Amino acid sequence: MSDKILIVTGDAGESYEALYAYHRFLEAECEAVVAAPSARRLHLVMHDFEPGWDTYIERQGYGLEAHVGFDDVNVDEFDAVLLLGGRAPEFLRHIPRVTEIVREFDRQGKWIFSICHGIQILVAADLIAGCTVTCYEHVRSEAERAGAAYSTSEAVRDGRIVSAQTWQSHPEFYREVFRCLAEGR
Repeated sequence: MSDKILIVTGDAGESYEALYAYHRFLEAECEAVVAAPSARRLHLVMHDFEPGWDTYIERQGYGLEAHVGFDDVNVDEFDAVLLLGGRAPEFLRHIPRVTEIVREFDRQGKWIFSICHGIQILVAADLIAGCTVTCYEHVRSEAERAGAAYSTSEAVRDGRIVSAQTWQSHPEFYREVFRCLAEGR
């Protein structure tokens, strides 16, 4: 039996994180379902770090099909949720259905994976107070104000939540993600 993973993103989601996740789960013979505000082709972006810039820069990235809109997500069908970064979490965290979905994963004791700005959705869902997490360094203050302890590790597991800093954390993050999924079988 393969795992079924819900990947949450939207327009301005991080392209590399989205495509890496989707392909990595397919490679591992998981069923990967991309969820967004609506089922359609998403406009993703690429964030990179350039010398001389104080923060990341953004360029247009690859597109990706969202298979399902948030209103049609049934958490009972999934083993885990992955909250991607990029700028998408800035607006996704304000969609009540998104925080409902994530809270339901938590209530059911399922895995919650978050990378980069994905932590903003966990903050909005009130799920990280008392947890140790990591995320993109410039959203660290949001996690700390929500009651989480921030770690400088590339990837951190605290209970059923696994978080990572950025797409540069993929090796450490996905090693932990797949350890968690194996535990759940």
